[in-house]
Amino acid sequence: MSEQQRERFEDPVDGTIWDVDAAFLTSNWTCIWGNGCKGILPTDAEHLNQGCCSHGTKLLDEEESMNTGALAMFLDPSRFQFHAEAHEGGIYADDARTLTRVVDGACVFHNRPGFEGGEGCALHLAAIDAGESPTEWKPSVCWQLPLRAETRSDGSKVLRHWARSDWDDDDLTIAWCCTEEPEPFIGETTVVHSLAEELTALVGPEVYVQIRDRLG
Repeated sequence: MSEQQRERFEDPVDGTIWDVDAAFLTSNWTCIWGNGCKGILPTDAEHLNQGCCSHGTKLLDEEESMNTGALAMFLDPSRFQFHAEAHEGGIYADDARTLTRVVDGACVFHNRPGFEGGEGCALHLAAIDAGESPTEWKPSVCWQLPLRAETRSDGSKVLRHWARSDWDDDDLTIAWCCTEEPEPFIGETTVVHSLAEELTALVGPEVYVQIRDRLG
């Protein structure tokens, strides 16, 4: 993120300094899952309609891991395609419960095209059914994308968009990255407004209001 792209905000509650990627937040990026998204695999895979769910998702900490596991137990099979697999083999890819497992080529929570209960994340669909925010149900990295928050050694924080290099764990190479390609920049409003809920959850309401007032 260049100096020209940054805007600095201070949280009035705890004094945290946020360096924000103003260029991305004032862009008209929008998620095009199901409408041209090519996914995060080494080759373009629009036909799979997996978006960024092709791999198991990283779980932030033990609390998030336990919460995700508990929610999985209460998902209705009509909304959760791999309900049986989750109950038989669990949702975790490792004993430390740091990652959701992959079933049939994608995250266990990803309902495939044609599933009668709805395509996409079963947790997301269940949250909407319950009248609650998906940010309360989905693992952090899932609801935050394409936003990424990082903490520097001095305690200040950076808010930016995900880049292709952020997906390169274990030498993974992706063929297409939604924040680096022109196709998703077709939204009717700016990211400041279209991702208001996610931004508020990430930076807090006080900082979000500052961002909205200055960049919106």
